[in-house]
Amino acid sequence: MQAWHRRAGLLLAALAPLALLVPHVASAAPPWPEAKPIIYVVPFTPGGSTDIVGRTLANKLQESLKQSVVVENRPGQAGGIGAAYVAKAAPDGYTLFGGTISTHAINASLYPNLSYDPVKDFEPVALVARLPNVLIVNSQLGVNSVAELLALLRSDASRRVFASSGAGTSAHLAGEMFADLAGVKLMHVPYKGTPPALTDVAAGQVPFMFDQLSAALPLVKSGKLKLLAVTSAKRMELLPELPTMIESGVPGFEMSSWQAVYAPRGTPQPIVQRLNAEIVKALRQQDVQARLGGQLGMEIVGSTPEELRVHMAGEILRWAELVRKSGATAQ
Repeated sequence: MQAWHRRAGLLLAALAPLALLVPHVASAAPPWPEAKPIIYVVPFTPGGSTDIVGRTLANKLQESLKQSVVVENRPGQAGGIGAAYVAKAAPDGYTLFGGTISTHAINASLYPNLSYDPVKDFEPVALVARLPNVLIVNSQLGVNSVAELLALLRSDASRRVFASSGAGTSAHLAGEMFADLAGVKLMHVPYKGTPPALTDVAAGQVPFMFDQLSAALPLVKSGKLKLLAVTSAKRMELLPELPTMIESGVPGFEMSSWQAVYAPRGTPQPIVQRLNAEIVKALRQQDVQARLGGQLGMEIVGSTPEELRVHMAGEILRWAELVRKSGATAQ
């Protein structure tokens, strides 16, 4: 018996140092963001404004956080597919989401069975920028103003078709608002992103559409597309000669899209605050302002997480009323 006790005592003595190592090993996980690359999900196809914002911010975050930030495009359902994916991601700071007016305002009322909750499933990080849509027409359509476009639509039923980057996008709702305020019944043709929609408008397959300026500019400069008006209340600094929809004879037509960054709900607040600080810092840099503001016409914001939360709540209510009034659907 004494021999057994001696052996047990020796075994415990040998294991004691290992036991002391267990807490040390458990706490040895590298601090955020050192463990792995960060994924930035863009819920639309490459080339659109959300993609441009995402890649611009990803590059800046990669520099400041000293960690790879990889952009993943997950398009579909006006950004809903990408949003649902991020809503289910681990809340560990390694998944970010490029949210928009569609994913976090319009979809809430347009889709009756939305696969995510824009309020409950996300942590707001920062409102990045606001940006109006522009009314874009095929250059061969033979119109040079909103008034001329309306005259054509009223005289030729075959032209009463507009494209958009997808059902539920601000581009879709801009078209519905145009139809409602101008008193013209229009057919909506949704595409899987801005680039294919613009391609068909440039080719004359669809006569016109609303969308952000960023993706349309190359086709405008090449002469294939023409801009008729901007949807904001005031003219854009980038294109001061372009009239507003209100100035063009459509009273009450005012809307602006927006870009924001979110993380999955439950992401630790220290990480959210660090991300917010780095994003706001990036937005103040000259090259980012030149890219997003000077080249693409965005109004750069850089809000706090709480300011984004309040902004989103107001937008959800506003767009619910507009969706109800217009009768817009996700089909």
